[in-house]
Amino acid sequence: MAERRGRQTRGNAVYDVLRAEILGGRRLPGDRLKFPELSASFDASVSVLREALTRLAAEGLVASEPHLGYAVPTLSANQLEELTDARLELEALVFSRSIQEGDLAWESRLVAAHHTLVGVPFLTAEDPVRITDEWAEAHAAFHCALLDGCTNRRLLQMATGLRDEAELYRRWSQPLGTEKDRDLVTEHRQLMEAALARDVPAATASLREHISHTTRLLLAATEAASAEVARQ
Repeated sequence: MAERRGRQTRGNAVYDVLRAEILGGRRLPGDRLKFPELSASFDASVSVLREALTRLAAEGLVASEPHLGYAVPTLSANQLEELTDARLELEALVFSRSIQEGDLAWESRLVAAHHTLVGVPFLTAEDPVRITDEWAEAHAAFHCALLDGCTNRRLLQMATGLRDEAELYRRWSQPLGTEKDRDLVTEHRQLMEAALARDVPAATASLREHISHTTRLLLAATEAASAEVARQ
């Protein structure tokens, strides 16, 4: 029993580090995740690594390919559009349930998450074209807080899983929020205020536009990057 708990603890640690490395851009799209290399890096057995990779694959952060093993997933415009379509439907549903079912404790968590989001730095000082890990974590926590009032935990888990998968595109693209026609601070505040006012139509409309706007920017960035590669 103690051995099993130790393996689970080790698997959780490997999962946490790999997840951070993928979302932080330290492992890039298409990078292969080979067991010998990972075993040496983490001083972990194949069974522990497989457990962590299986969890990441379930979240869409790792791709499992028959006869080839695991890799960081590649990104495509078609996949992003499909993912966005799923998010618009599911997150709007869960957000509406969250607003209708959330209690006072949920409101407090949402306000606290928003307060943290506006208080952390957005861009890194060393590389001003990359968002900080602190902001990315606070941003994810805020969006999770928006949905966390939903009492159907299965729906909530599905919605947050789609958000995790979409995070790959956000973290591996140009920074979002510095565009001339966008005010992320206002967008996030409006989401919070509509949720606290229990205004389901306004809140879900704001969420849909928030997600769609991000996707439009990411698709434009993807097209620009592809054009640049073609010119080289």
